[in-house]
Amino acid sequence: MAAGGRRTLERALPDEAATRALGAALAAAGPWGLCVHLAGELGAGKTTLARGLLRALGVAGPVRSPTFTLVEPYATPQGEVHHLDLYRLADPEELEFLGVRELGGPGRLLLVEWPERGAGVLPAPDLRIELSHAGNARRARVEARSPAGEAALGRLARALETADSAET
Repeated sequence: MAAGGRRTLERALPDEAATRALGAALAAAGPWGLCVHLAGELGAGKTTLARGLLRALGVAGPVRSPTFTLVEPYATPQGEVHHLDLYRLADPEELEFLGVRELGGPGRLLLVEWPERGAGVLPAPDLRIELSHAGNARRARVEARSPAGEAALGRLARALETADSAET
């Protein structure tokens, strides 16, 4: 599970429900105060994972990809979530005008799709989740990139084990 001093977790995602369940498990892991980068090509499931997380946190209204607005804020009973989609970002410096540095912090969660487009301006990730196509399914690779990310990854692994044992 360790790679180059960083902890990782890999998971097969056979369908959209499994991708949402990974998001729900991340919500159960208590990701507050973290910056989570969601990477992967178009259609890999980044927004689906974010939707699963937000639903598990009690967001009942629409959960849209913030492709055109760049950021969508959500108030949850646990704290604030800011969901960013940087696909259409022309220049990383635009993030400064959005106040991206103020969006994270204690009691908040920052989810960032297409983080490579904000390189140099975005906060470093605590967790990086790489989603990829695997035939008709998907695959997730979760990598901890900070001590807080390592703690969250441990909680995520336990939440997934609990969910898996409940299914059997």
